[in-house]
Amino acid sequence: QVQLVESGGGLVQAGGSLRLSCAASGRTFDNYAMAWFRQTPGKEREFVGAISWLSSITDYTDSVKGRFTISRDNAKNTVYLQMNGLKTEDTAVYYCATDLAMSRKYYNYWGQGTKVTVSS
Repeated sequence: QVQLVESGGGLVQAGGSLRLSCAASGRTFDNYAMAWFRQTPGKEREFVGAISWLSSITDYTDSVKGRFTISRDNAKNTVYLQMNGLKTEDTAVYYCATDLAMSRKYYNYWGQGTKVTVSS
């Protein structure tokens, strides 16, 4: 059974940084892309960024470009989201996801989420 477990969320002041981690287990993840999404109450889940299996391709939504960086350690089946220059509008529950195809929408496997709160 595939499991994705996020960690690293918390409360941070605007302008600060956080690093989220997502550890995957339950199968071989060779060739799997990994992605981060976020969601706030009453809004649809939003794509944040994604990274290909060999980290050769990354994709970010415009609002986080230059501030967030996705990386991965395939030996540990872990993907990271380094968030710098956090803004109050980054407050959300952050989810990681994985699937064979890298996209901004379609992923079959999801974590349970980790909450990020950015205070002004």
